[in-house]
Amino acid sequence: MASFQYIIKDAKGVKVEGAIKANSMDEAIEKLTKEGSILISVKSSAEGAFQGRLSLFEKVMLTIYKLRTGVSLKTLVFFTRQMSTMFSAGLTIEKSLSNLAKEERNKRFKKVLTKLANDIKKGFSLSEAMEQHPGVFNPLYISLVKAGEVSGTLHTVLDELAEYQERMEDTRRKVQSAVAYPVFIFVFLLIIIGVLLYFIIPMFASVYESFNADLPGPTMAAIAASNAIRDHFFVTLLGIIAVFMAFFLFYLSDKGRFIVDSIILKIPVIGNLMENSIMSKFARTFSILMFAGVPIMDTMELIENVVQNAVIENAIRKARVMVKEGYSVAGAFKKTGVFPSTLLQLMATGEETGDMDSLLRKAGEFHQKLVDSVIDRLTSLIEPLLIVMMAVMVGYIIIIIYLPIFNLGRAISSGLK
Repeated sequence: MASFQYIIKDAKGVKVEGAIKANSMDEAIEKLTKEGSILISVKSSAEGAFQGRLSLFEKVMLTIYKLRTGVSLKTLVFFTRQMSTMFSAGLTIEKSLSNLAKEERNKRFKKVLTKLANDIKKGFSLSEAMEQHPGVFNPLYISLVKAGEVSGTLHTVLDELAEYQERMEDTRRKVQSAVAYPVFIFVFLLIIIGVLLYFIIPMFASVYESFNADLPGPTMAAIAASNAIRDHFFVTLLGIIAVFMAFFLFYLSDKGRFIVDSIILKIPVIGNLMENSIMSKFARTFSILMFAGVPIMDTMELIENVVQNAVIENAIRKARVMVKEGYSVAGAFKKTGVFPSTLLQLMATGEETGDMDSLLRKAGEFHQKLVDSVIDRLTSLIEPLLIVMMAVMVGYIIIIIYLPIFNLGRAISSGLK
């Protein structure tokens, strides 16, 4: 006999989640609906949101595929909101998709919408049609749509999904705005140093060479670096690209990603920002999956692939195993030692009262406020620090360039005395 996970509403209207043994899916459905229960979701326990681990090559190919076929989150947010509005207004899914395809300006996404509409005409469900476009619709999105279809609340789920995506987009934009300025300053600093090494230092080097002067060690090192870059520019450029590619491949590996993500979480201020952003995403994703009626094991598996941090993913994976062994959800997450106490308390209360989706939504809002406060502090502190850092770096290089002139001036002064 196979095992099937299910979610039903019993005769009293109470949502019940569990597992049942049956020879087939049809037999499981028959058993579950025999006593007047309303079936929300049922699937084989052997199935999961994700199966197996990808090899490094498969991860590289998947990344390339997503870059080639994916669309921006902003585009997907607008699509979900429009679908929710049209579907709630009484339009069929096929008609809604056809209307959106006509108005869509993004050619790549327009093809996806046209294909979705055609698949719906052929008899596919919306979730089945979306599964054909993994670069656009992630497993979380598809699972929520599927849960909405099974429970007959697709319009409600789409509305919740649109709000969820809008919040995620808002959080992503805030984090990016906080990180964008430091990245810009860093890149600008690299360009200035590159210009100094490639153009300015050689001019001074030729002047110093004509005097046959003994140069200070720092100046000689700067001239040597400048000569290396000028004489082997393309080799240097290829070396930089190779370093970035090596880092990219290292980050794609399980061990490399875990190391990098661990370091990121330990960086002062930035680590706190990233942790609160991840916890906000974790709580909100958990909330919407619970609201949609997705089974708890599938919920945890989906969240594992949403948080986008190897340390948190590893903790969720451990918690999922503990829940299978009989631990409570809050108790399992607490034993990982990774999740903050406020989130765990709200989760435990929600588990006891049966209102976990609502309390997790509040937890997500709480951590979002922490993200906002960190960003406010970060933007006020980091700007002057970066300006000082840039001034120190450029000033140091300029001092190295002029150091022989300073030495010559001191020599002349001592000679006159």
